[in-house]
Amino acid sequence: MQFQLTNRQQHILWATVRHYIATAEPVGSKALIEEFDLGVSSATIRNVMGVLEKSGLLYQPHTSAGRVPSDSGYRIYVDRLMKPSAALAKEVESTLQQRLHWDNWSLEALIQGAAQILATLSGCITLITMPQPNIAQLRHLQLLQVEDGKVMLIVVTDSYETHSKVMDLFTRESATKPDPETIDRELQIVSNFLNSHLRGFTLLELAQLDWSELDQEFQRYGEFLKSSLTELLRRAVAPSATQIMVRGVGEVLRQPEFAQVQQVQTIMHLLEEEQEQLWRLICEESEIEETGKPKVTVRIGTENPLEPIRTCSLISSSYRRGAVPVGSIGVLGPTRLDYENAIAVVAAAAEYLSEAFSQTA
Repeated sequence: MQFQLTNRQQHILWATVRHYIATAEPVGSKALIEEFDLGVSSATIRNVMGVLEKSGLLYQPHTSAGRVPSDSGYRIYVDRLMKPSAALAKEVESTLQQRLHWDNWSLEALIQGAAQILATLSGCITLITMPQPNIAQLRHLQLLQVEDGKVMLIVVTDSYETHSKVMDLFTRESATKPDPETIDRELQIVSNFLNSHLRGFTLLELAQLDWSELDQEFQRYGEFLKSSLTELLRRAVAPSATQIMVRGVGEVLRQPEFAQVQQVQTIMHLLEEEQEQLWRLICEESEIEETGKPKVTVRIGTENPLEPIRTCSLISSSYRRGAVPVGSIGVLGPTRLDYENAIAVVAAAAEYLSEAFSQTA
């Protein structure tokens, strides 16, 4: 829905949103006169607020109360009236750089640290999805003989997740079986060769490789590698698709919007028991802006398709390895949140984690 607002109407809507974000109290003309230099009388402000209410951008929670922004009012504020702070984004990125160190942290520890910092800076629930396994890259691969005729494949990804699979190396029809010492030696040679050539490949790329190109003397390992990696990929994708790092619940639930116990329970149920739905929502969009940076998506109130958070706002973006999205970042809070701050926090964190993942590739 498009609203054609005059400059005065825009200014008063902006002031109303700013005052309500700061106070959580319905806004009247007197409060705006005292706080903002609007250059008009109290009567004019009341008239404009009445027009904004008829347009559905403000509403009165009680007949004798002042007005508060509606979801549509917040939408116009976010899209047209607020001014994202480049200085704040730089401050957030500087904080992340000072307190996090991707060169000697595991990626899981890095994400945990980033989630906690974002929760503190935004005052919201922070949600960061773990890297998707089919995009996670190979850090180390090892083939080990565990018993006669059985070999274990161990794969360690760049997020330090470990996956393993034990399979029979030989079929019953195999004519000759090398002695165990020969197999151990060959497994080490193959492991060294694969690590030197395949480090940085994704699990999906590994599962699709043509293993028939291995040197003839190592052909016996080709089918084993193909079958093992395909099975590892199938097992790895399902659990990680719903794994979300959640921080900041205690802070945001102290906001007056969450005074109702029932509302708190439904949000907690979503965070704890229905993470797959939440994962799909924050990973839904992964567009890139013209600047080359990940797009920040803002969903306000009823724009959220999940019922438990239709009284909340969700701000999200993706973090990437190069041009490939590997995970998503989101902050969840009441619709009365500081959008400038929250958007800057999410944008800076997405940029920081993207740089970290690219550096560790």
